[in-house]
Amino acid sequence: MARNRATLADVARRAGLSKTAASMVLNGREGTRLSAEAHQRVFAAAEELGYRPNLAARSLRTRKTATIAFVSDIVATTRFAGGLIRGALDAARERDHVLLITETQGDATFEQYAIEAMLDRQVDGVIYAAMATRRLTVPPAILGGPVVLLNATSPERLPSVLPDDERAGRTVATTLLDHGHRDRIALIGRNRLKEDDAEVSLAAPARLRGIQQALDDAGVELLTECFCAEWLPEHGYAAMRTLLGRAVRPTAIVCMNDRLAFGAYQALAEAGLTVPDDISVVSFDDDPIAAWLRPGLTTTALPHEQMGRRAVEFLLDGGDAEPAPVPMPLRRRRSVAAPVE
Repeated sequence: MARNRATLADVARRAGLSKTAASMVLNGREGTRLSAEAHQRVFAAAEELGYRPNLAARSLRTRKTATIAFVSDIVATTRFAGGLIRGALDAARERDHVLLITETQGDATFEQYAIEAMLDRQVDGVIYAAMATRRLTVPPAILGGPVVLLNATSPERLPSVLPDDERAGRTVATTLLDHGHRDRIALIGRNRLKEDDAEVSLAAPARLRGIQQALDDAGVELLTECFCAEWLPEHGYAAMRTLLGRAVRPTAIVCMNDRLAFGAYQALAEAGLTVPDDISVVSFDDDPIAAWLRPGLTTTALPHEQMGRRAVEFLLDGGDAEPAPVPMPLRRRRSVAAPVE
């Protein structure tokens, strides 16, 4: 059975004040000229009665519902980017907002339905998120109100939050340079589609630019590059086997993501070589398995929780139309050492 919900009038009656006075206290209005004791009576009455504000009525007055729509392609069900939601949830909760989450799985028809359902609930704004960092097309329906893109950009000038892949590329290359690697650094994971099509990936070209900038600044050239059809372990494995079959063996490998590095580790183990004594390995993403490899993989972490948090802050406080890059911290483990000549 549904129980009767306590009203503001009930609280005011219990506290011995007018409804207007009780409302001003509960809403934190200053200048009420009420005593501290009167304030305490109102709060005590609200707690005793289990009073909760009528958000529907408040939204009619303020035109705010304290709700945020989080619309994504496959973020919600992937372990690689769940931090985006965690960060957004934490930031929304701290600002007394509720996050309404939907996942479209790339289904345009369902996406339209889900967006319309959220807009019907008068959300205060929309976070439109992608699992893979890329450029996307924003549904016109959400352009009428506040929108922040998360892990994505678009042709429209909208606030967007991205990982700083370019700086991460400089970081991983500099890590090898600082350990003395110079003339035998190889790269695994070149991919023309990812590098040339922003709707497929923004990470690939940014990481590549950062790597090349660091090497150019140091006057170092890559020994060789391996192209991979996908950034998956089997392709990292095949690329590493190819490198080991060449006359000049690299002393260090940069993998474009951790899954490629997992495969490279397997190929090195099969060849009787060890990381980092024979070959150093650095990578990107900080997949949960990276810390469990032996030795642990040195990699730059995707700052998903910080990104989700920043998206909520931009939505509620207003954000610049230029992309906001979030640093990818280096996770230093034991996969990098000085080269053995």
